[in-house]
Amino acid sequence: MLVLATTGFAVNFWAWALLSPLGPRFQESLGLTAFEQALVVAVPVVVGSLGRIPVGALTDRLGGRVMFPLVSAATIVPVLFVGLVGHDSLAALLAGGFFLGIGGTAFAVGVPFVNAWFPPERRGLAIGVFGAGMGGTAISALTTVRLVKAGSLATPFLVTAAALALYAVVAALVLRDAPDRVRPGESLPRRLSAVGRMAVTWQAAVLYAVAFGGYVAFSVYLPAYLKTAYGLSQSDASMRMAGFVLLAVLMRPLGGWASDHAGPVRVLSAAMTVVGVAAAVQATTPVLGPVATIAFLAMAAALGAGTGAVFALVAQLVPGPRVGAVTGVVGAAGGLGGFVPPLVMGAVYGHYGSYAAGLAALAVVAAATGLFTLTTVRHRVHLARPVRAA
Repeated sequence: MLVLATTGFAVNFWAWALLSPLGPRFQESLGLTAFEQALVVAVPVVVGSLGRIPVGALTDRLGGRVMFPLVSAATIVPVLFVGLVGHDSLAALLAGGFFLGIGGTAFAVGVPFVNAWFPPERRGLAIGVFGAGMGGTAISALTTVRLVKAGSLATPFLVTAAALALYAVVAALVLRDAPDRVRPGESLPRRLSAVGRMAVTWQAAVLYAVAFGGYVAFSVYLPAYLKTAYGLSQSDASMRMAGFVLLAVLMRPLGGWASDHAGPVRVLSAAMTVVGVAAAVQATTPVLGPVATIAFLAMAAALGAGTGAVFALVAQLVPGPRVGAVTGVVGAAGGLGGFVPPLVMGAVYGHYGSYAAGLAALAVVAAATGLFTLTTVRHRVHLARPVRAA
């Protein structure tokens, strides 16, 4: 079940990230400004993020067996629209990207589904393994441009639609919810209201907005950044972005595993320290090899570990019947955290002709998040320990 859930997450994220590798191509063919290009790749992120709130709550009620095939099948429509007819204008791209965001909601299906299959002491690692499905963005980075060159602009979209259809069928036939899964008895509005009153919901949301938001921001904007700041070709920039994504993906299970053993607070505080230092270094736009490469890889590793640690924290502190609803809110915060930075980077570069201010802001945010983890979040974990023991 873990393998099936991770595969579904990866395939849907593959679809969700299709516009990012083609951002420079759309900028050239449609004459987009830096801000418009950033908007094209950011729209699926914000829609997929906000959509996680109702999808996570529905997963608590209906289960992953229903929701995984449903989300996968629904994502096929915008994939085909963008690939076949929706890439000739900015308006069409924004409309297609809006509904492409459906694929990004798959995360809110998988976390409660996986959480129900594992005991508390193994959930950090299990959800970290599931979270490695965010490597679907790497599949997009590695294949999209190559498939366009081998065929046409429609080719990667047709391939992805076929993968989504195949997964939807397999999931409908094979996927099963945990036999001891607890279904919530409250209505959707009441559950969302109760989740909104839980302090851990908003604390985890802040952490995920920085950790996963940083990952998403780089995965969608890094090709444009590398092309502009270092003059790389589209294919070279996409390959480097894929390396960033793959390292973050590999570190996510490790972050969950480390949180099971050392605690999520330690993992998160260490991760934010690394991100802050690396972002400060990159703000100076150092030479690509080796300084900038090391800085970006350090951020990838830290952000990946941090995302795994956040949901290890959720698994520790949130009751089972509310994991989906909390995941929806936290996941939405993470996606929104990825929506803002590309727009800021595009606007900063358009105004100053440099990305330094945007990266310096990331360094400050990471430092503040690390301090928040060591104070407020640590206090919340300490208060929860007697309750868990009881």
